[in-house]
Amino acid sequence: MQFYRLIESKSMIFVSLIEVQYLMWFKSKAFLKFLWHSKNQHGIHSPFVYKLITKCFYNKENFEAYDLWDMAKKVCLKSDEVLKVEDVGAGSKVFKTNLRPVSKIAKHVSISRKRARLMTRLVDYLSVKVALELGTSIGLGSVSIAGSGQAHLKTIEACSATSAYAQSQFQKLNLPHITSINSSFAESLAGLNSEEKFDLIYIDGHHDGEATLTYFDSLLKHKHNDTLFVFDDIHWSPSMNMAWEAIKAHQEVQVTIDTFQWGLVFFRKEQVKQDFVIRV
Repeated sequence: MQFYRLIESKSMIFVSLIEVQYLMWFKSKAFLKFLWHSKNQHGIHSPFVYKLITKCFYNKENFEAYDLWDMAKKVCLKSDEVLKVEDVGAGSKVFKTNLRPVSKIAKHVSISRKRARLMTRLVDYLSVKVALELGTSIGLGSVSIAGSGQAHLKTIEACSATSAYAQSQFQKLNLPHITSINSSFAESLAGLNSEEKFDLIYIDGHHDGEATLTYFDSLLKHKHNDTLFVFDDIHWSPSMNMAWEAIKAHQEVQVTIDTFQWGLVFFRKEQVKQDFVIRV
């Protein structure tokens, strides 16, 4: 019996390795396709998107919120805490067990410095006042949204360990305008007031195409004309890629921007329906 369990365990590891290698190959292929089709501001004929690229994406101004995020990242990188993560999403390409050091989460899977700064600029440029985040993790994405104090953020995390760690960080950073909720996405979304609207919604969790489309459909009633949806890892897997294509084709979606890591979605009725692939 023990022998068969050993064989079964090794077989599962082998299958897992094949899956990881396939996803890496898929993402590499998707990136090459992205590079082939991507543009910068040149050749963009939409005034709205041109201004977004030149005045936000490529803005070289130094925001004070950058320093706060850098400090938060440094604290995480120096942490010796190990969290027992409840992985309810599509799993991790980096970690093999649910025992994950905060320092490695910060280094390998949290929002990058480049993306965090872009998020801060988006919040500033779009005058975001009320935001929602699905997938708090250790809170670095949350800090990039609400670090300036401009936006009030509601952030949802299913894992109790990472949610508790993030909440402790928000308190230390004196960010009282972040409301942290430890709950599944489905439960939290079902509990939202149907009249509640958000200026920005950042979906950074689960990374499963079917689940992403479910969250997208659930959140449509919480948007207004100028709301921005940001989807993380749109080219993570074939299912995420298909979800992104379905979102782009949705009748209420007017403008989409593929930056490879993120997919940005606008609903502005005054815009012509267009899709862009932009290098950031």
